[in-house]
Amino acid sequence: MKLVLKALLMVILIISFTISAHAQEKLWNELSSKFVKLYQQGQYAEAAKIAEEALTVAEETFGTNHPSVGVSMLTLGRIYKVQGKYADAEPLYKRSMAIFEKAFGKEHPHVALSMNNLADLYRAQGKYADAEPLYKRSLKIMEKALGPGHPNLAVVCENFGKLYSQIGKEDEAEKLEARARKIRSRQ
Repeated sequence: MKLVLKALLMVILIISFTISAHAQEKLWNELSSKFVKLYQQGQYAEAAKIAEEALTVAEETFGTNHPSVGVSMLTLGRIYKVQGKYADAEPLYKRSMAIFEKAFGKEHPHVALSMNNLADLYRAQGKYADAEPLYKRSLKIMEKALGPGHPNLAVVCENFGKLYSQIGKEDEAEKLEARARKIRSRQ
């Protein structure tokens, strides 16, 4: 009888853990959706609170090295950048890149996205020498992984073009901007 009770207790614990994990995952998805709405509405202070909460939920639900945590870090980093909190955004972008590299490999589009965001942060701070190699690598990964006409590639081209424009490389900037326009026109 004790063995049956122990087995039943184990089943109940497993089911309750599964239900709890599912509820936490659902909460993370809801918070992520709420963030997008607030961000699009320009409600950055509220969006930051939601992004911080989503990151906490992701870490508690999935563990600190899960790709969902990387996504939450990218999200929070983006809102910090918009708010001018560059010192807070940088470690989030770097950590998300490390998570994605470990989970998917160094040539994955998620890695390139983190790289692009970090490069864009450096560009915003005037750290052009730090930004350029990240844009180059991000562009190379995106081209290889997604193909030459993917919409995400247009984003990297636009950002990289802005950098080149800022540092006086107008010919390179125009080529990248034209490429971005061509990709967008196909959409």
